Amino acid sequence: MEGNNHIIHIKPWEDQDLDLLFRLNAPEMMQHLGGPESEQQILKRHKRYLELSDRGRMFSIVLLPELERVGSVGYWQTSWKGESIYETGWSVLPSYQGKGIATIAVKLAVEEATAEKKYKYIHAFPSIDNPASNAICRKLDFQFISECKFEYPPGSFMLCNNWRFNLIG
Repeated sequence: MEGNNHIIHIKPWEDQDLDLLFRLNAPEMMQHLGGPESEQQILKRHKRYLELSDRGRMFSIVLLPELERVGSVGYWQTSWKGESIYETGWSVLPSYQGKGIATIAVKLAVEEATAEKKYKYIHAFPSIDNPASNAICRKLDFQFISECKFEYPPGSFMLCNNWRFNLIG
């Protein structure tokens, strides 16, 4: 899919994406997510991404034709208010933000989740203080449900917006 003179592709997460995960862990990237993670936490996250399989999928966001990895996007099974749903999340390196890349990547990931025909909804829970991520939800016609307290990282609660997209039309 094309955006701002770049062709954006999402590629299933692979071992060589560990370096990208470390780059996405920069303080300015993690300000809405409780701050940077330790090396051990990043290694655990990478392992989780590689092993998601039947519970969701993670992707690297790749610019073509350069084949440059500029972010991550994915979805995973979780439970929200007693219902099994997919949750989605994304992150784009600072020098590539504001170019429509995340919007296209999230759209592609939602299309992947839709094709699975597994859950009725996919939710996004961006911090209320993250205008860019909330704007992506609006652009992609996610339905705003409510503000909510969301636990992330584990043991820490933040105020988020709960956005929902109907995967079955």
